[in-house]
Amino acid sequence: MKATIWHNPKCGTSRKTLAILENLSKVDVTVVEYLKDPPTVEKLAQLFKDAGMEPSEGLRLRGTDAEERGLPDANGETVLRAMAADPILINRPLVETEKGVRLCRPQDIVLEIL
Repeated sequence: MKATIWHNPKCGTSRKTLAILENLSKVDVTVVEYLKDPPTVEKLAQLFKDAGMEPSEGLRLRGTDAEERGLPDANGETVLRAMAADPILINRPLVETEKGVRLCRPQDIVLEIL
């Protein structure tokens, strides 16, 4: 099985999720450090759709200026554009497999799509 993780190495939950993926021999993991290589608006839209989430549900509030910018109440397109332009606004980690996408908070949620 292939899995892609949108990863922030400074985030403990992201590191724990990556460890789960790397410790399973059946998983071929692609790591995308999204702060260095941010996803496009289109990719973000697809990820949140496949996760069954609204973009605002994947918005990182802690440690960002999202609330000051009014993003929690903004429409999905505005949130997606803000995330693509400033990827620190993306809550992490997002993991995508052929079984779906999950925002893995807590990290054990990744097991739902493996």
